[in-house]
Amino acid sequence: ETSVPNPFKTAEERLTLSKQHQKPIWQIVLENERQLRSEEQIRSGIFRIWRVMQESVERGLSLEGELPGGLKVQRRAAALYRDLLAAEAQILDDPTLVMEWVGVYALAVNEENAAGSRIVTAPTNGSAGVIPAVLHYAQKFLPSFSDDALIIFFLTASAMALLYKEGASLSAAEMGCQGEIGVSSSMAAAGLAAILGGTTEQIENAAEIAMEHHLGLTCDPVAGLVQIPCIERNIMGAMKAITAARLALRGNGEHCVSLDAVIRAMRETGENMMSIYKETSEGGLALQVSVAVPAC
Repeated sequence: ETSVPNPFKTAEERLTLSKQHQKPIWQIVLENERQLRSEEQIRSGIFRIWRVMQESVERGLSLEGELPGGLKVQRRAAALYRDLLAAEAQILDDPTLVMEWVGVYALAVNEENAAGSRIVTAPTNGSAGVIPAVLHYAQKFLPSFSDDALIIFFLTASAMALLYKEGASLSAAEMGCQGEIGVSSSMAAAGLAAILGGTTEQIENAAEIAMEHHLGLTCDPVAGLVQIPCIERNIMGAMKAITAARLALRGNGEHCVSLDAVIRAMRETGENMMSIYKETSEGGLALQVSVAVPAC
């Protein structure tokens, strides 16, 4: 096991490191990553991940038709994308269009995932649309977005993923969907808060808010496919991430519930959740939607 200069397994430990060394979260993580690879390799690896995310969005926005699997779910991202381009061309003064852009980015990625195309697990396939959607939002609507911002986003988000992996799990089979969409939303909220200039405390608060409002989320995919409700859940996870980051940045970083506390709550909730609500498709929404069984 490689030793790192800034070891941490909890948010409190990481916060202490940031205070001791007067360094932001992303820099703490970068110094750890340098024990495994050069900074140039780290940056190029992040840019490669970003390219794959961009490609999955681009494909998803261009393809139409029915998704495989028998549920007869139609792709919607391409049509919605055309509608948004038309609205943009008309210079419609509608602030809600911003969130529709977020939605179409997430939709595109998860329709690609449902079709078996190439995506980035972030941190899982079923939650792969949240981080790309928030990053595309940042690229399109934040003037300060840059390559350096991208690095800060990913390093900060990865720190959150580590905390959830150490303190709970990233698996829906163990935690329900709170372990997938909840974690991806928390990662994205932290990354966005970081590139918007948030303090370490505000970034932690953003991550906590995003997870707090995913606690108890079941994983009950219809017919065992990552389509219903998984595709739309990525849209909601991305929107919650942006809201959580913005809300945290309006505060001073002080909050009643710590990130460590919400991770403990997530773990307890997941451990007490019945198995029929954890990826088995034996309960919840999975039993409320009729599925045609093909003849043998």
